[in-house]
Amino acid sequence: MTTDKAFKLRCPGCRARNRIPTDKAGQTAKCGKCGTSFSTATLLESTPVMVSDRNFEQAVLNSPLPVILYCWAPWCSGCAQVGPIMDDFARKAKGRVRVAKLNVDANPQTAARFDVRSIPFLFVFDKGQIKDSMPGGLPVAELMLKIAPLL
Repeated sequence: MTTDKAFKLRCPGCRARNRIPTDKAGQTAKCGKCGTSFSTATLLESTPVMVSDRNFEQAVLNSPLPVILYCWAPWCSGCAQVGPIMDDFARKAKGRVRVAKLNVDANPQTAARFDVRSIPFLFVFDKGQIKDSMPGGLPVAELMLKIAPLL
């Protein structure tokens, strides 16, 4: 098995990276380090995941993939321009990066937790920790460059 024909997914138990062959995406896998069985359904996500105060920890902090969190609000004109870019990025990064969207108006606890003061705003998470943050939006190619060190 070669790495170019496999995805890398973190074990929910020990956080070790596991290589998942592309033809096994969506099936149950077993961690090579700790033996924990886990779902690989995350690899099939091609659209952003809507995140709320309730599911933030599970969807972002415990994600088996690196996450780009896009903070937005429905009234924000800049967000209306960045939203389609994030949708496109989610399609292109399928199986390598999870794209999550957080409506800051509907989820004030999470927005306050990360001190989101302007929107649109992007955070990059890996292993439950912030690795980068940036105001505004970026083109898909630049987003790929930002996330590349985590892949």
